[in-house]
Amino acid sequence: MAINLDAIKQKLNSLQNVTQKQNNLWKPEPGTQVVRIVPYQHNRENPFIELYFHYNFGGKSVLSPMSFGRPDPIMEFGDKLKSTGNSDDWKAGKKLEPTMRCYVPIIVRGKESEGVKFWGFGKSVYQELLGFISDPDYGDITDPVAGRDVSVEFKAADSTGKSYPETSIRVKPYQTPVTSDKSVLEKLGNQPKATDIFKEYSYDEMTKLLHNWLDPENAAEESATAAPKAVNANQAGIADAAPVAKVDDVASAFDNLFNQ
Repeated sequence: MAINLDAIKQKLNSLQNVTQKQNNLWKPEPGTQVVRIVPYQHNRENPFIELYFHYNFGGKSVLSPMSFGRPDPIMEFGDKLKSTGNSDDWKAGKKLEPTMRCYVPIIVRGKESEGVKFWGFGKSVYQELLGFISDPDYGDITDPVAGRDVSVEFKAADSTGKSYPETSIRVKPYQTPVTSDKSVLEKLGNQPKATDIFKEYSYDEMTKLLHNWLDPENAAEESATAAPKAVNANQAGIADAAPVAKVDDVASAFDNLFNQ
């Protein structure tokens, strides 16, 4: 039987798409790195994108529909457990609540040519960053002309003596433009949507994931059946921003990008 070239090409494209999405995410390496939070092209009033995940759910991390204001069958099941009046059920239901993780668009100092990445962090770092922005001595650290870089120190779990890694931040005292490189400015105006990086499952698909998690033996018997096909959030796609051309300074460049 001849090989199905169309199927091979489709698989190759799907793998390349996954790799590209992973490249849009930034994770700090052990040590200290410097990043700059930049305005989010798709919501210029707020660069912080709150997403909710079910972590290690059936061996994977699942984006909750709660991120988009839609019903989540896993969370609904957890709510039913918590309402039984049984303390063990309540604890089990609590574990089914999705966890919030915040993402911001950044450029990494020293790697500006790679364009915009998305840095994800938990509640403590999120609160700390909001605290700096609300402090009049710092103000809008994301301002493209008069903002501030952020130093990120990351310690892996094996170096902290704890079961989890630690991330600490320090906002730089000096105000600086995000860049004076026109090619980098163009990349800032061509950002993906943060929600397009992760797979979004339909309500029925989430329900099937829940059933498989509750009855793993039955799920194993059905392993020959294709896994639920995830769909990208916001399938409408992203319109490319117009490139910056013939700018005299950084301020006017960002006016072109973010105030059209």
